[in-house]
Amino acid sequence: MSGHHEVHYVEGTKHAIPHHFNSGYHEFDASKMGMWVFLVNEILLFSALFVAYAMFRAKDPVMFHEASHQLNKWMGGLNTIVLLFSSLTMALSVGYLQRNNTKRASQMLILTFLCAATFMVVKYFEYSHKFHAGLLTAKFYTFEGISAGHPGLFFSLYFMMTGLHGLHVLIGMGVIAWVWWRTRRGDFNEHYFTPVEVTALYWHLVDLVWIFLFPLLYLIG
Repeated sequence: MSGHHEVHYVEGTKHAIPHHFNSGYHEFDASKMGMWVFLVNEILLFSALFVAYAMFRAKDPVMFHEASHQLNKWMGGLNTIVLLFSSLTMALSVGYLQRNNTKRASQMLILTFLCAATFMVVKYFEYSHKFHAGLLTAKFYTFEGISAGHPGLFFSLYFMMTGLHGLHVLIGMGVIAWVWWRTRRGDFNEHYFTPVEVTALYWHLVDLVWIFLFPLLYLIG
């Protein structure tokens, strides 16, 4: 046996279908399944933090109530709107590729990237305020406006949960920029858009996590 395999390309693209897949559709299904497995692991990661939040809040609800008032609900609300809109633009980018409209798909990816960048800028201003006010984690907490319990615990959870989420946003920005570049290059069409589709799945999870973080941290107090 020579070990050589005939190379098959997706119609209208330069994408070579790996030899272990029967077709481009087979590759698409396997890629989506792989992404879903990854997303389940991501959900388990954030679930551990949500459980920790619930346990500590149940132990000291008064402190959590007072500490949550130090968060800027308007900034958190703005970021919620921005991420919800970015989910729409990300879904539209996939829809446009399915209709072979790469120009509009590219525009939607740019909008998604800009929304993510806006989210990070708002988060920067939020974090800057916390640093200057002394609303920090554990022993670094120096703010004197909260009398109940140990508010440094609340802000430890705040920075851990929002920081991990912010890291996922930054990773998403990198991947979105990559698929945008490939879209502009003409790598995708109605027959092949797998990288954009799985990127959209990841981005929707990032948005979903924030939908839980916002009320738990900003509003439930």
